[in-house]
Amino acid sequence: MRVTVTAPNSAPAIAIEHLQVRRGGRQVLQDISLTVPRGSITGLLGPSGCGKTTLMRCMVGTQLVESGSVRVLGEDAGSPGLRRRVGYVTQAPSIYDDLTVTDNVAYFGALYGCSYDDVETAIAAVGLSSHAGNRGNQLSGGQRTRASLACALVADPELLVLDEPTVGLDPVLRADLWEQFHELARGGRTLIVSSHVMDEAEHCDKLLLMREGRLLAQLSPDELRSDTGESSLENAFLALIRMGEEL
Repeated sequence: MRVTVTAPNSAPAIAIEHLQVRRGGRQVLQDISLTVPRGSITGLLGPSGCGKTTLMRCMVGTQLVESGSVRVLGEDAGSPGLRRRVGYVTQAPSIYDDLTVTDNVAYFGALYGCSYDDVETAIAAVGLSSHAGNRGNQLSGGQRTRASLACALVADPELLVLDEPTVGLDPVLRADLWEQFHELARGGRTLIVSSHVMDEAEHCDKLLLMREGRLLAQLSPDELRSDTGESSLENAFLALIRMGEEL
């Protein structure tokens, strides 16, 4: 995969201040402030319905916000200059069932003027070269997720926002995907990966822990254990919730 990492930049990949989002008269995100360091894997974790997807939509500029600011790679989220610099993989695979893997990735690559070599490189990066000629409806669930990731990778984005990419996958496929995520981070990319499974926090450099539209904490897995005195990350998260309720 091509890597277009520029000189080191101490500014965060994402900086959010006092973000508020209301939908259908309901407050979905409440006073969210956070930063995401560059060249890292940040896990966005919390139970289903806590606001993770809404927060990610704010990061990629597809969500209307009530107030607050969202800066991504030094620009306002959703700015035209970010279209090639940010890749977004939604929960549902974003591929066409009647197109092959190659044609799906080439379609997205054409939006950014990518070459055929770029398409092949993106497919190889997710381990689908041997299935490049298969149509979307011939792929397994894990392969469809990988094909969607290739569609996001073809433009060589600096930031990847992945919404529950491992949901429904068996443990072996989950492990393979996480190894790919770490390889991308080692190449200088920044990844935001959401999940409602706490054991996936172990794979992350930093964690953003959410509940009921609020950000409970932003810290590393080791810091979470240290702050709560729990060795299990799931128990540590529950302890963090109890500590918040007692305040």
